[in-house]
Amino acid sequence: MHGPTSPGWLLVALCAATGAYCLLRMRSSVEEQRRAAGGEALMGFGMAAMAVPATAFTPPAWTWPLYAAVFGAAALRALWGARSSPHHLHHLVGTAAMVYMAVVMAASPGTHHHGGGAGVPLVTGVLLVYFTGYVLLSGARLVPTAVTAGTGAARWGDRPELARACRLSMGIGMVAMLLAL
Repeated sequence: MHGPTSPGWLLVALCAATGAYCLLRMRSSVEEQRRAAGGEALMGFGMAAMAVPATAFTPPAWTWPLYAAVFGAAALRALWGARSSPHHLHHLVGTAAMVYMAVVMAASPGTHHHGGGAGVPLVTGVLLVYFTGYVLLSGARLVPTAVTAGTGAARWGDRPELARACRLSMGIGMVAMLLAL
């Protein structure tokens, strides 16, 4: 990212922490949660790597096609999973956005990190609208609701509100990265 490095490092920390928590969620006893957590961990760590400030590290040119390939494969997996769960549609949009950002960075002459190219303004705008709406909706879903009597305490890795908070964090990170594109 160009500009002050502090926001870039904060975004790296947010995405890496989210990715680490998602790795821990992969130990859940709930199969669907384990599957979703793997894709979310990949997104978190991928976003953290892409957000490293350019003043600290400029990745080699081969990095961007590698990102596009990894997230393209993740997009195909999300597309396959979308037939059974609508949540995979969000993963599909997220992985497609990562492929898009990697392609834009690869196509940016002389620049191999955030801020190098504008991409296609229409695609960037559509992704910004989607992720901004997702962030607002996810934030509203985090508003506490009444606890049903008799529900047992879930393990901290199985708590749905923490999973939603992670998804919210990654949505915020995606908005920040798209704005810097």
